[in-house]
This record gives sequence, structure tokens and C-alpha cells, in this order.
Amino acid sequence: VLKADAVGLYRTEFLYMNRQGMPDEEEHYRTYRKVIEGLDGIPITIRTLDLGADKQVDGCTAASCNPALGLRAIRLCLKEPKIFQPQIRAILRAAIHGPVRIMIPMLSNLQEVRKLKAIIAETKRQLAEEGLPYADHIPIGGMIEVPAAALSADAFSKELDFLSIGTNDLIQYTLAIDRVDDEVNYLYDPLHPAILRLIQTVIEAGKAADIPVSMCGEMAGDPRYIPLLVGMGLREFSMQPGSLLIAKECLFSLSAEKLSKQTRKLMKKLGSSKHERLLDKICRLH
Repeated sequence: VLKADAVGLYRTEFLYMNRQGMPDEEEHYRTYRKVIEGLDGIPITIRTLDLGADKQVDGCTAASCNPALGLRAIRLCLKEPKIFQPQIRAILRAAIHGPVRIMIPMLSNLQEVRKLKAIIAETKRQLAEEGLPYADHIPIGGMIEVPAAALSADAFSKELDFLSIGTNDLIQYTLAIDRVDDEVNYLYDPLHPAILRLIQTVIEAGKAADIPVSMCGEMAGDPRYIPLLVGMGLREFSMQPGSLLIAKECLFSLSAEKLSKQTRKLMKKLGSSKHERLLDKICRLH
């Protein structure tokens, strides 16, 4: 069955931007509850705060000479519990109103996952003591957008309920290029052999652990890459609403079985003289 039936990534940074001061727990809760109730049973994946890099907020992050590699996303949240805990409390409370998943951005090691789980467990204990209703069972997933996390996807898949490949950052970190820098963004290549190997590694880890693997980022909504991703075994795509119709049209025309055979052959030939020809056959790049 092919359908668009969920909010694959709900960004929460907007609550912190263009304002003075931090949002409190009640503001978080009211915002999430309104969205969840408005979806009327449609699942939503809420990504925890992903400030830093290209999303800076006055007074929240210190200046960094390289913000893309600095204190951002889960690193910032774990370092600043006064920022993170109100959001976690609000998500757990709001999740009683509909199906919710929590997604953690920029994971790079398992210690971050374990610290996060400890925070969630302690938050549940506090909410129970306070007599506030909350969702006891809520899936926790991670964005795989750091090469170290992609290479360790088998370990992450044992600790998490789902994985989501964040291609925008994964590509720029793997290829050591800034995708918004006009001097080097010509090197930004979603079809680089290293990128394809990392994506395949994550998808296979999810299959082995029997947990869902999705992809968010520009690559997931691009019809040039969708046939290849289907052939690699990806079945959940998260994209901007404007990409849905063309992506759906593309998916309807594909044979997963045929693409799987072609893609297995391609992955064995990455970097060889036959690589480009096989890739072009799958993606129809010309």
C-alpha cells in the first residue's frame, strides 16, 4: 500500500526563534497538543531541539568557529537540561492525545542514547509523582546523519525503536563540504560511493534488528534517487509536501524486485568502470 500517512519530521526549533527568552513547558505542551489533536490519529514524529549550525538563537548557544561540528542538537540538550527537560516533559504529556514518536538529532555515540533514555525515565517518574498524565510507551528513534552513527547503525538499532537517515548532513559530513558554500557545493554528491555504502549500512542494520528505517532530507523526495533507494530496501520516505505527488508518481511506476536486483549488482561494482552505467540505468540520470 502506497500512501502518505504520517508527519515524518516535526521541527521544534521554531519555538525558540525570533523571540526573547526560552519557551516554557506549558508553551511546548500547548503547541504539541494542538498539532497532535489536529492530526486526528495520524502519527507524528517530533524531533527534539536541533539548534546550532545553521539555526542559531541568541543566548542559547555560544559562538563557535565551526558551528556545524560544535555544541548543537542532542549535544546542546544534554549539556543544558534546563532547555531540554521542559521539552521532554511536554512531549510525554502531549503524547496521550495521539500517536507520537520522539526523534533525536545528530547522535554520534551510544552514550548519548543512554543518557537520553535515563532523562526520559526520570521525567516519567517525576510526572507520575506530580500526578500528571503522560504516555508511558513512546517510540524513541535517532537521526543517522553523522558518519560514525551510520557505521555504528547495528549498535544503534539495538538501542532505538527506529532510525531515520538524515541525508543533508550525512552527505556534507562524509564528503567534508559545506553544502551552502558556493565555492565547494559542487562536490555535494548524494550518489558518491561512500554515501551509498553508508545508506545501505543503515538500511541493513534496521532490517537485521526488525525496526523501521526512514529517510528525511532532500534526497528522499527527489525522483532521481527514489528508484535507487527502493532498490536498497528503503520503504519510508519523509519529504516536503510539495514533493509528495511527483514522488508518489515515481513510486507507482517502480518494480521493487527488479530494482533490488539491479541495486545489488551496483553495490558490488561501486567505484569500478561499470559503476556509472549501472547507476544511470537505475536512476535514469540522463
